[in-house]
Amino acid sequence: METIQIKLAALWTCLMLAYLLGDVLRIFSGDFKPGEIMGQKLSQGMWLGVAIVMLVPILMIFLSLILNQPAHRWVHILVAAFFFLFNAVGLPTYPSLYDKFLIVVGLGFNLITIWYAWSWT
Repeated sequence: METIQIKLAALWTCLMLAYLLGDVLRIFSGDFKPGEIMGQKLSQGMWLGVAIVMLVPILMIFLSLILNQPAHRWVHILVAAFFFLFNAVGLPTYPSLYDKFLIVVGLGFNLITIWYAWSWT
């Protein structure tokens, strides 16, 4: 196993933990209302979509350790770019400073992931 694979797995782990920390802080700060996201009730299909999106970083940790380059390299770049754009667009919608901070940190993890995957030869 190459060192870059371990670094990429660590980056996906950091990203996942930043997302989970944001969820935990939302609960403890009182910015959380059960069954809703940003004041809207979600259907079961929408919750399934949230679960799938949140599962992707976990899946990327596993794939980082079992797949080899070159196809895997592009999966990292595309998935990290998706999360970067997804969160960059959503950043202004988060009212709390801790959420904005954690999202910016997550954007940094996305950029580092793209950089490592891009320079993986």
